[in-house]
Amino acid sequence: MSGVIINGNEPLYTLSIASKLSQTAQHSIRQYIDRGLIIPHKKESRRHLFSDSDILRLVWIRKCLEEDGLNFAGIKAKLALIPCWTINNCSLQSRKNCDAYYSSNLPCWEASEKGAECRNKDCRECEVYLSITADLEMKTLLKKYLP
Repeated sequence: MSGVIINGNEPLYTLSIASKLSQTAQHSIRQYIDRGLIIPHKKESRRHLFSDSDILRLVWIRKCLEEDGLNFAGIKAKLALIPCWTINNCSLQSRKNCDAYYSSNLPCWEASEKGAECRNKDCRECEVYLSITADLEMKTLLKKYLP
C-alpha cells in the first residue's frame, strides 16, 4: 500500500473504512487522534474522514508501535525531530517564537505557539505533516533537509 497514493490528502474514508485499509483497530485510531499523532479531516457533523495519506500515516504509526517497540511518547519524540523550521524556511525571528523549534517531544502541529510562517497554515496541508508516510525513514528525511 505504501507505493500507491490515489487521491493524496483528499478526505475519502470513514473511520471504519480507514480501520480496514490500515489494518488498525478503530479504538486505536481514536487514540492516535487524541494523542495528536494524526489529524483527520473533520466534517461539520464532527465525523472524521481520512485520506490516502492518513492511511499511510496510520500504517507508519502501527509499524512504530509493533515493530519498533515505541510508545506514543516515543513516536511523538520521533516526529518532533522533523526539522519543520528548515522545511518551511522559517526566519530566525520566527524560530525564537515557535514552540516547535524548541520542543523535543511534540510534533510541530501540536505546538501552542507557532512562528509567523506557520501561524495561519492548515497543518494537514503542510509538507512536514505530509512527509509522514508508511515508508518514512527518519534518517533519510533528516538528510534531505539538514546540511
